[in-house]
This record gives sequence, C-alpha cells and structure tokens, in this order.
Amino acid sequence: MKPADMTDIQVAELLADAARKVILPFFRRTDLDAENKFASGFDPVTEADRAAELAMRAILADLRPRDGIHGEEFDAVQGRSGRTWVLDPIDGTRGFISGTPTWGVLIALSDENGPFLGIVDQPYIGERFIGTPDGAYMVGPMGQRELATRRDAALGDAILFTTFPELGHPDEAAAFRAVSQRVKLTRYGMDCYAYALLAAGLVDLVIEAGLKEVDIHAPIALIRAAGGIVTDWRGGPAHGGGRALAAANPQVHAAALDILGRI
Repeated sequence: MKPADMTDIQVAELLADAARKVILPFFRRTDLDAENKFASGFDPVTEADRAAELAMRAILADLRPRDGIHGEEFDAVQGRSGRTWVLDPIDGTRGFISGTPTWGVLIALSDENGPFLGIVDQPYIGERFIGTPDGAYMVGPMGQRELATRRDAALGDAILFTTFPELGHPDEAAAFRAVSQRVKLTRYGMDCYAYALLAAGLVDLVIEAGLKEVDIHAPIALIRAAGGIVTDWRGGPAHGGGRALAAANPQVHAAALDILGRI
C-alpha cells in the first residue's frame, strides 16, 4: 500500500505497533537505567522512551512527511499540512520503571482546533484504545468492542482517578480534595490508563494538573469520541496542557467544574 493510500488510523496503528516492539523488551528489566530530567523532583526518562519515539518519528518521516511532529523527548518538527502528530512514547515512566502496567503509548493527530484522533496503547496488557471522528473502540485479548462513557453517573456515585494525590500546587490539591470528598471512590497512580478506563465506561472523572500537551492530546480525542468531555478547570480547551478535567457526561462534568472553578 502506498503511503498516500493509508488512512490516518492505519498510520497511527503502525506507530503504536512500532512503539510496542521497541518498548516491551525494556519493561520489568531490573537493570534499566532511568535518567532524571528535573534538577528538583523526579521526572524519569529511559532508553525505551527515546527509542520508541525515534521509531515513530521514522515512520512519520516516510508516510506523513508534510505533517508536523510534537514529541516528548525530541525537538518539534514543523509541518506544512496544518496537522501535527503528538507523541508521548511512554506516558507514566514512573510506573514503567516500577513495573506497573498503567503506563501507555500516546499518539494523537491534531490540527488548529485540537486533537481529532487519539490512541492510548498499553503494550504489556495488549490493549489499544482508539478514538476517531466516527467513534471509539478498543482492541485487546478479548477482541474488539465499541467504547462509550457512562451516561448516568452523578457526582455522588462517581469514580475519580488521578495520578498524584498531591496534584500540583497546594491550592490545586485542595480543589481536588474537595471533589474527592464528594465522590464514591477515588483511586491514584493510574497515569494514562485512567483516561482509557473513562472512555470504556468504567470511570467517571479524571482530574489532573501540571500536564504537558503530549500528556493530554490522545486522551482528549479518545474520550470525546466515546461521548465524554475534556476541558480545563474553567471549562475551556485543555489541549494546551496544564489542568485537565475529563468527565463521562455533562452532569458529572458540571458538578466537578463547579468545585474546581472556585480556586
């Protein structure tokens, strides 16, 4: 098949396949080195992160040379098509180096309006969550099925996920706790897998702060395709990074937004 004949979904899946192949040999290796990208705090990067992003960039250079690339580990490539591939080769590197299967490969295709195609791929489990303009579906060990967010959950019955309980600045953490006190269940440390579970109808809210663009583009496309909502904490666009509120339905989104918007 010629590159021009390949759909965007086919290209995105090739990227995910390539990243899987590169990353899996590194997972749960006890001799894997992690370099800290921050002088204060801990933001690790590994050989697997860099190798996977390079593999995806090589495919895009061949199949989509006019598109831009914005990745986590290397400099941006300016495109000529008005479209940009947003890549996070391992979202959740802290989980990756700890051996937990909550990390994932994030792939999104975005234009001036934000992301419209997104993949959250978990190579070790073998689950791939895909959001397209025509809907959302997942492929995994149990086969393929369509995805839809939970439509009837109110805040008091909601399940809430986040990665870090401290959640950024003290005022952001306080706002998160105010929501957490109102929901049925709060869970931590799920990285990008939380967004996939929201799209699958199992989780109602994901609240995060301090995000980069590469962290949120693919989840936005996936959750919107499944019928959910992703905004910042003021109800505006979230694809620039920072604070994000992902919700399964309008009523639980509005209830959480009312609390978060007070800070």
